[in-house]
Amino acid sequence: MCAGVPDAELMVLERAITDLHVEPRGAIVDEGEPALHMFNVTAGTVKIYKLLPDGRRQIIGFLMAGDFLGLAVRQSYAYSAEAVTQVRLCRFPRKKLEELFERYPMMEKRLLGLAATELAVAQDLMLLLGRKTAKERLASFLLMLSDRAKRLGHTSNPVALPMSRTDIADYLGLTTETVSRAFTQLKNMKMIRLETTSQALLLDPDALRAITEGGA
Repeated sequence: MCAGVPDAELMVLERAITDLHVEPRGAIVDEGEPALHMFNVTAGTVKIYKLLPDGRRQIIGFLMAGDFLGLAVRQSYAYSAEAVTQVRLCRFPRKKLEELFERYPMMEKRLLGLAATELAVAQDLMLLLGRKTAKERLASFLLMLSDRAKRLGHTSNPVALPMSRTDIADYLGLTTETVSRAFTQLKNMKMIRLETTSQALLLDPDALRAITEGGA
């Protein structure tokens, strides 16, 4: 994102950056509060979610090292964010970034590209929650995590699952019991092997992709 920005400018920004450490279940931002900062996840996993009017929680995404948080252009955060594991973040003051955007439009263009990716992920979630069965949703989720890890330069197989089964259920729009049954189904079909509760080996990625398209 900072490519093309002179070193002197980057040093000014660097002096304004705060390195944050957040413990599991620690709040990072709350929906509706002023969006004064943007964050880059440098280690760990973060979940982002919205609270529904009836008090239920809808998880709308999981972020890992390399992902950005708080890219929304509105004046307040559109969702809440909480650490799933121990998390490290770089916190950027939004005002400082906006000053750089005015001088270096290419930097803003790259940031908007990241925001567009964030929107595409949200659209994928809408599709996921639409007409897919529990097994199809879980297969899609595992492949999404694998593809994303590969894109960010992390190990893509086995898939890391640092989030709880309840978190996965809240993301997929299912109950915890249904998620557990779906894991068992995929395991019995020899498509995955659960190394631990926080790691799944994809034994047959092609078969999983076929499931996501309604082929099994």
